[in-house]
Amino acid sequence: MDEFALIRRYFHHRQGEDVVLGPGDDAALLSPPTGEQLVMTLDTSVAGRHFPEDMPAADIGYRCLAVNLSDLAAMGATPRWFLLSLTLPEADPDWLRDFSAGLFELADQVGISLVGGDVTRGPLNIAIQATGSVLPGRALRRDGARPGQTLAVTGVPGLGGLGLRHWQAGIRDSQSARHFARPRPALEWGAALMGRAGAALDLSDGLLQDLGHILSASGDLGAELVLADLPVNDELAALEAEDRWALQLSGGDDYGLLFTWPAGVAVPAGARAIGRITDVPGVRLHYPDGRVSDAEPGGWRHF
Repeated sequence: MDEFALIRRYFHHRQGEDVVLGPGDDAALLSPPTGEQLVMTLDTSVAGRHFPEDMPAADIGYRCLAVNLSDLAAMGATPRWFLLSLTLPEADPDWLRDFSAGLFELADQVGISLVGGDVTRGPLNIAIQATGSVLPGRALRRDGARPGQTLAVTGVPGLGGLGLRHWQAGIRDSQSARHFARPRPALEWGAALMGRAGAALDLSDGLLQDLGHILSASGDLGAELVLADLPVNDELAALEAEDRWALQLSGGDDYGLLFTWPAGVAVPAGARAIGRITDVPGVRLHYPDGRVSDAEPGGWRHF
């Protein structure tokens, strides 16, 4: 099967009304929403580094799109279109059928259209470029944190790291393992926080590392982080405290949102306040026994 037959068979899918011309030509023709700004993101997922080589193809398709949509969520953007660049060691019909099924399952859930891309032979790599839109001046950004603001999260930090641990141990039916395979991008939260949160980003590389991005982008600020306030599920709660905190602070692959919120105002229901922003650089960890220590840098490294 050649590249063009492969694309026609597995990657032609229903399009939104804003797609004038989708896959099959040299490029796509799109109609951006009138008066809105475009938000664009690109992520490459490499087998054996960003997902296990034995992960089912449907989960790979779902997961690779989800991590891109998480970036759109962090900006408060509405998903519109995406491009797919797929490098395959071989054109396995069963793998392609399942991969495209997982990919389009999530695409249909959030209303985003595949509008083009590329397929070639080589080691398994999946690159997705996703585009969303947002009204001018409404996008969530990393640089809006201010001293005194509350620091808050959605979701459960540490779930992704524990899910990877479970996956590597052959445990595939735990909540954490299911979350690792099919993370749910926090698109509803992104929309709800627009115009209200000070700064925001998605938790993909670990809480401490991602918090550091907010602090540096906002003018070399600091934060006080209360470990007892970190949300947990039953699986995390069953771990020894030091092990749990290591996963929650540095595990990565969580894909909730980390955001700052006006001081003295309750964070939205469903989110959790976990500390506050300060004007002293660095992150201070507050332990349940009263200890306070400076956080050591940690998190996922892409290179």
